Amino acid sequence: MNMLYPKTWASTAVDMATRPAIPSHPRARVTAQGSLARVLQDQQLHAVFQPIVDLRDGGVFAHEALIRGPTGTPLHSPDALLTAAAKEELGYEFEMACIVTQLFAWGKLRQSGRLFLNISAEVMVELVSHRGIRHLLGQLNLSGVLPRHVVLEITEHERVKDMDRLGEVVSALRETGISIALDDFGDGRSSLRLWSQLRPEIVKIDKYFVQSISDNPDKLKTVRALLQIADIFDTSLVAEGIENPQDLRVIRDLGIRYSQGYFFGHPESQPLLEVGGEVTDLLQDGPIAVYPESAQQASSWQISGLNILKAPTVTPQTTNNEIASIFEHEPNLHAVAVLDAGRPVAIINRLLFMNQYAKLYYRDIAGRRSCMSNANTEPRLIEKNYQIDELVGILTSGDQRYLADGFIVMDNGRYLGLGTGDQLVRSVTESRIEAARHANPLTFLPGNIPITQHIERLLRKQTQFVACYADLNTFKPFNDCYGYWRGDAMIRLLASVIKTQCDAQRDFLGHVGGDDFIVLFQSPDWHERCQRIIAEFNAQAVHLFEESARLAGGIEAEDRHGVRRFFPLTTLSIGAVVVPSGQSLHAEDVANQAALAKHDAKLSGDGFFERFIA
Repeated sequence: MNMLYPKTWASTAVDMATRPAIPSHPRARVTAQGSLARVLQDQQLHAVFQPIVDLRDGGVFAHEALIRGPTGTPLHSPDALLTAAAKEELGYEFEMACIVTQLFAWGKLRQSGRLFLNISAEVMVELVSHRGIRHLLGQLNLSGVLPRHVVLEITEHERVKDMDRLGEVVSALRETGISIALDDFGDGRSSLRLWSQLRPEIVKIDKYFVQSISDNPDKLKTVRALLQIADIFDTSLVAEGIENPQDLRVIRDLGIRYSQGYFFGHPESQPLLEVGGEVTDLLQDGPIAVYPESAQQASSWQISGLNILKAPTVTPQTTNNEIASIFEHEPNLHAVAVLDAGRPVAIINRLLFMNQYAKLYYRDIAGRRSCMSNANTEPRLIEKNYQIDELVGILTSGDQRYLADGFIVMDNGRYLGLGTGDQLVRSVTESRIEAARHANPLTFLPGNIPITQHIERLLRKQTQFVACYADLNTFKPFNDCYGYWRGDAMIRLLASVIKTQCDAQRDFLGHVGGDDFIVLFQSPDWHERCQRIIAEFNAQAVHLFEESARLAGGIEAEDRHGVRRFFPLTTLSIGAVVVPSGQSLHAEDVANQAALAKHDAKLSGDGFFERFIA
């Protein structure tokens, strides 16, 4: 066989100055005619190593071995090498050359710590099936790398043809002390079944879900879900693609154990043994991350959550007398659905029907006739997976029959039951109230639940922070005088002014409701920020008043007791509570103290009051 390398893998020691041989595919004949073939023949690949950092202490946990081609050539980058390997049909040879090169380089450096080696699932199976575990162990021995220091990182999950066989290979490798990792989980090729069946010690989260996680709530939710899966399978996670402190702070606070990316270090020929001071400072003493929040829409509630009435049905052939009998035996039934061959074609309203049926001589004249004469032949049909807000049209429709009749609930076109108008009104109201607890519908800022959760995170981290309660003075008279539209404009102005004075990465802004806002500062210059907020708002709020009110310095309006009197122009008060680190408090304690500070701020002359929690 014309091998790329004349040597074969051996189990005896060799001079470490001599690079170990690269085996060709066990069933292939390879020539050196292609450009990649020449690179492999001349042993022109070289390894580089990127650190994987333990976020608990900032230490370097491991290195991932990566490959580069000849410097200054088109085949220098790994993407170009992979493309050439596919074109020249040297996939197996290229991967094995990478592994041998990386092991040789690592062994020569005599570094401690774990080494991650990329290998496709297909090549892993081929290697073990046709050459056996002994060949791999022999290669590790030649390179001076212990099996327990090696993590085989499985790539190209989509090419797994026989998952059971891959599972057997992984089990055999694990018995030698080698650990298993899944690479780029979540990139569209990865399989949850693969995770479940292989039970890898480590799973790497694809960098798509990590990069910009500090301002993307959907990515945050995805990574949180992966954390739950990792807990089920007792797997450690590595967050790939960290390139800035904002994303690292979120990953750290989520509790992910390991991370990798350019923020820690680039791939280099000489392994990085320590990360920079910026990384260690952030990991040990930095403020907690402000998680990106997404407004929870009321539409997230579905019809299936309603109390669907399992009401009896009738057909177009059902008589009026039979309909009357159904209503007499079902006193709480507001309507019945008319089905023709299982398909809803009409709905009969109880009140309207019984009013007709009670007329003189109606039973004698029309009692045995079809019920369709009393039916609404244009019923509202709703699939059970519809979202509540999609049904608001029923409440606002000019045809009030829909509100009185209710609606027919379907399950994939099959009749399921009935819903009532009053149920819909209650559900829309409740869903919007619940949504407002997560995000205020006026400002779209986080509501009470996210505010409480962030306070609890701050307390758990035992970091110092400042809770500020912002409230408007004489806002009610302004709202009564100018109306809700102008009142909403003032509330939005306040939200905008506070937001511009907050550090989005350190300071959390929430909207309790009405004109009440909470700011949880971690910025050290929080006091100056509060003063700027008060000054900026007071200067801008003046312009929401009519000129006559501005000239008079206020407006006349009724107070809470109905007495008409003069109120000065609306201004802002902020009560601040400094919460030192290490306090054993609950979120409710902090909120109550902030509310008391706000009360004192309203009584102060400058609209600001500061207190400390001892």
